[in-house]
Amino acid sequence: MWRHHLTPTAEGWLYLATVIDIASRRVVGWSTADHLRTELVADARTAACPQRRPAHPVIFHSDRGCQYTSRELASPAAELNVHLSVGRTGQRWDNALAASFFIIIKRELLDTNTWPSRAAARTAIFDFIEGWYNLHRLHNSLGYHSPAEYETALAA
Repeated sequence: MWRHHLTPTAEGWLYLATVIDIASRRVVGWSTADHLRTELVADARTAACPQRRPAHPVIFHSDRGCQYTSRELASPAAELNVHLSVGRTGQRWDNALAASFFIIIKRELLDTNTWPSRAAARTAIFDFIEGWYNLHRLHNSLGYHSPAEYETALAA
């Protein structure tokens, strides 16, 4: 599942795009940039593929933004055996999981600080996702386990 968000810094906006595993709630790929072009989303997808190495086709669901529906994104997705899916206009449940993640990161990180630079915000986002959210943040939908704990239990 893909989604993006932005946060203000003293240097201007910083956009964050994520790829979230719907089963474990783990952020498996993410990217930041000073723009909201397709490259931002492609970079998040590129970051996710080595982590997951899907052996079977996967469905990649996103909202209807042009950065998600462009040919620039569709062609490499097909090569990776990723089937793109977009929600219907006005269907808020399609992206509820991603929206929930962005509410959490805003409430627990982005809205709690002022960011002097994009680099400072990017570093904090890295620490939040890779050091806190994926490894330690408990989710009631996962039986009060973190995404990493949930995946470990599934693998056992």
